[in-house]
Amino acid sequence: MFYHLLYPLRDQLHVLNVVGYITFRTAAASFTSLALSLLLGPWLIRRLRQFQVGQVVRTDGPASHKPKAGTPTMGGLLILAAVLGSTLLWADLTNPYIWIAVIATAAFGLVGFIDDYLKVTRHSHHGLFARYKFASQIAVALSVGLSLMVLANHQPPLYNTRLIFPFFKSVVPDLGWWYVPFAVVVLVGATNAVNLTDGLDGLAASTFSVAAAAYTALAYVTGHAVLANYLQLVHFPTAELTIFCGTLVGASLGFLWWNAHPADIFMGDVGSLALGGALGTVAILIKQELLLPIVGGVFVMEAASVIIQVGSYRFRGGKRVFKMAPLHHHFELIGWAEPKIITRFLILAIIFALFSLTTLKLR
Repeated sequence: MFYHLLYPLRDQLHVLNVVGYITFRTAAASFTSLALSLLLGPWLIRRLRQFQVGQVVRTDGPASHKPKAGTPTMGGLLILAAVLGSTLLWADLTNPYIWIAVIATAAFGLVGFIDDYLKVTRHSHHGLFARYKFASQIAVALSVGLSLMVLANHQPPLYNTRLIFPFFKSVVPDLGWWYVPFAVVVLVGATNAVNLTDGLDGLAASTFSVAAAAYTALAYVTGHAVLANYLQLVHFPTAELTIFCGTLVGASLGFLWWNAHPADIFMGDVGSLALGGALGTVAILIKQELLLPIVGGVFVMEAASVIIQVGSYRFRGGKRVFKMAPLHHHFELIGWAEPKIITRFLILAIIFALFSLTTLKLR
């Protein structure tokens, strides 16, 4: 909105030329989302306590989590408000990629909101039945995939269905319509991986902020014609997504202020599903979807630990590989303090993000 209001006035007030720069608007959007998260946090915490929207702790979870029962949850509403509000304020709203990212994030957030609402009203850690939750995620992801095909068939094309492999510049297969189910796998995987990581105070918010920062850089170079050509990347007018990624960084850091150990508020599924969906959608839109497992290496570790645990339990006669899954619970049960787990996972997230950025040149 600010872009459309201020940029046309640049001839009357030359200083407004700065509004046309992606870098300025990304910084402005990041600070806006950060400020919204910091300022609205106390109000939301009070409101959630007033309506008794508290966390329901798993009965089979670590004993150290029992004191967390009743902590305000559904704090992801704060993240959503900051991200969507800041994006709409600073982005070019004629850009179709922005709308795909915004709508997908809101839709995944809605699925999480319904799940959280059912948990709170039922006073149980069970929300949506798994099949309904999974089906809803697939429906949102399928809508994103079909939207991409519309862009691919636009004249001139605004998207393509080729895959770019990290470290390789000649391996670029075109999936055609098979790209739609591929996009569904990426998006559903991303949403659930971030959701599984949200189990300790500040763990998901901190590691996600690092991944979002990496994709802010990736979105910028992909949307920049000269840099994309130099790095041999697929280029489309996706530079506005840099602004969206900036709001993800600002909102997650602002939320982390209130979510840091010991947490005053939890994000709930409304936050974790929205953040995972946002990251996956950006990765797909800027053609860096195969880099997502590297950027989000911590999320992959968490999801893989659950898959390994379930597979081992079912096919090895009830034997477990970890003391508890996801992985952060395993480290809790072997004696690591919660702040130590969070800090070490954050260090890993930074290493994964830095490594992912090196792949831009190592091709």
